[in-house]
Amino acid sequence: MTVPAPALPLVTDLLPHRYPTLLVDRVTELVPGERIRTVKAVTLNEPWYEGISSDTVLDYPPALLIESWGQSAGLLASAAAEAPTGQIMLFGSVADAAFHLPVRPGDVIEHRVRVARALVDSVVFEGSSHRGSETVMTVGRMVMAFRPAELLRPSEPAPTTPSPAPAGRESAR
Repeated sequence: MTVPAPALPLVTDLLPHRYPTLLVDRVTELVPGERIRTVKAVTLNEPWYEGISSDTVLDYPPALLIESWGQSAGLLASAAAEAPTGQIMLFGSVADAAFHLPVRPGDVIEHRVRVARALVDSVVFEGSSHRGSETVMTVGRMVMAFRPAELLRPSEPAPTTPSPAPAGRESAR
């Protein structure tokens, strides 16, 4: 008897992002705590292409390719274990990212993300993005951290009290 593979999660079940900032379409492989493969289909319907003339180069913005890859890393971090109550996942940094080929509307990009190291409150990822057999981007390291939500919210402003007049000066009356 064959045991069915567990269903892959929906992207919207694990990330708070929604259109137009949700930049991952589907999870195709997931091994929690180890690796994930996701798909992003680039289309002309995306808001960053709005109003672009027909003679403009339509390369997908590299910052959005990094963001899409980072969302895939966030999916992997979220799937590995639920964030502790009151914790928020934050992007920390990216290093050694290299863009090898342009990405254009019509391309279907597969992000491959691996956990390089997991710490108590942070995860380090590495991986790449591909268009078919071509590597379009590599990421040497991306760090995400979990932090307590209460530390990230603005604190109540301190009550203001009139400051005393500087020494040696009298207030004008």
